[in-house]
Amino acid sequence: MRVKRVYSPYTLTATELLGAEIALARRERRLSAKELAERLGVNRDTLAKVERGDPSVGLGVAFEAAALVGVPLFEADPGTLSANLVQARQRLALLPARVRSRRTSGDVNDDF
Repeated sequence: MRVKRVYSPYTLTATELLGAEIALARRERRLSAKELAERLGVNRDTLAKVERGDPSVGLGVAFEAAALVGVPLFEADPGTLSANLVQARQRLALLPARVRSRRTSGDVNDDF
């Protein structure tokens, strides 16, 4: 049995916006849903979910659909996107790889 996830309004709006942008770009490029689905390697039902903004669709599928029709995700320039990725990786390298949750029970005696 599948568990139904609950998404925040922000997530739902963002996925719907991405889907609408993909649908708009596909139509502007005069691509049929069948053509784009074939290029993505998915069926038309999955593409319809992407274009509706269904958050259950795989992230890679949605991003690839956006890339194929020319919808910029983060940066329009691939070079800038790569530079931002390098910067994010450098920042991640400075932080601990694992983070422990904070204790919520018990008082910490930090009066030295």
